[in-house]
Amino acid sequence: MEKGTAIKIVAENRKARHDYHIHETYETGLVLTGTEVKSLRAGKANLKDSYARIENGEMMLHNLHISPYEQGNQFNHEPLRTRKLLLHKVEIMKLFGKTREKGYALVPIKLYFSRGKAKLELALASGKKNYDKRQDLAERDAKREMDRAFRERQRG
Repeated sequence: MEKGTAIKIVAENRKARHDYHIHETYETGLVLTGTEVKSLRAGKANLKDSYARIENGEMMLHNLHISPYEQGNQFNHEPLRTRKLLLHKVEIMKLFGKTREKGYALVPIKLYFSRGKAKLELALASGKKNYDKRQDLAERDAKREMDRAFRERQRG
């Protein structure tokens, strides 16, 4: 993400960093309808359980839930429809090769507006084992304890 641009985060997949090792991230655009954009501006999106897959040379996003727009009439959108992601062909082919490797998945991390356009931060990730998750939690707790002790020492 560029420095100095106004970014409004709509949804974040916090669980992704807990469940996956993030190797690379990509900023992608989304192909959306008008009521989807209005719903996103209202913050009505959920990235939980969503994933990206390459189909017929195009990157597609599955299971992204965008709630129907409240003022939308018969032109309202389907909440869980498959949406196309906009990436350069070279990036798609690179990701296609990497996802063929064992254990890699394409996981959305963040959905946000950048310069008025809806963007998705997509990560090339591999799943964590349970012991990795426990180790991360232990490290975070240890860091929190060290910070707390440091603050107490600064005061006294």
